[in-house]
Amino acid sequence: MAAEARVSRWYFGGLASCGAACCTHPLDLLKVHLQTQQEVKLRMTGMALRVVRTDGILALYNGLSASLCRQMTYSLTRFAIYETVRDRVAKGSQGPLPFHQKVLLGSVSGLAGGFVGTPADLVNVRMQNDVKLPQGQRRNYAHALDGLYRVAREEGLRRLFSGATMASSRGALVTVGQLSCYDQAKQLVLSTGYLSDNIFTHFVASFIAGGCATFLCQPLDVLKTRLMNSKGEYEGVFHCAVETAKLGPLAFYKGLVPAGIRLIPHTVLTFVFLEQLRKNFGIKVPS
Repeated sequence: MAAEARVSRWYFGGLASCGAACCTHPLDLLKVHLQTQQEVKLRMTGMALRVVRTDGILALYNGLSASLCRQMTYSLTRFAIYETVRDRVAKGSQGPLPFHQKVLLGSVSGLAGGFVGTPADLVNVRMQNDVKLPQGQRRNYAHALDGLYRVAREEGLRRLFSGATMASSRGALVTVGQLSCYDQAKQLVLSTGYLSDNIFTHFVASFIAGGCATFLCQPLDVLKTRLMNSKGEYEGVFHCAVETAKLGPLAFYKGLVPAGIRLIPHTVLTFVFLEQLRKNFGIKVPS
């Protein structure tokens, strides 16, 4: 009797990403704060202490509802497209997809996910950055849905997709770094014959994928965050890039360490959760 394998259901990626986001949200918040500094005044530890001293420890979870909303739009879309298409294409071929096809599929999936997730991403950045603003300038969104409604009402529906180009481009790079590189790293680790398909293999492959994703997307991540948090001072992506470049080349990698510290654990947790969901609740297929 043939052994049974399991494949993910289309929504598993969104659920796994939400679980990871709950664990890494404080690091994501600190990354946003560091990227929106006009001058490098504080490092990660100093920023964390300032947030806690100013608004309390729960301020590290400001914008959590928007972060979860983002995962259930952005991550759910890219995982659903990538894994569904990959599994269907691989079903009719011999063995796994070549890496270049994984990269192409990851790029398309990330572009779609980045666009769909832009409104929630905008609200997420604003809610996380609110604690830095003076009391009179804070937006004080009650939760993600309130933020989406108020942006649409006060600034127009078009504003919800401010930075969509950058978000989609970043989504493509992150998805290539995470999903495509994870699949390839896992395939290479298993091909050595030293490890089986277990949680340690998932950890190693996802750690590699998180590092690749951090390196690929950091410059675009900085520009995206600045565009989404702006109040009209940038005329577009190119103008934002020029103004950022005036601060020096390293300005494009501002917040790199907290970005890596946030993205790598987030990637590891996402794929560990995803593999467990797949193992226990996935769709059974003959292998």
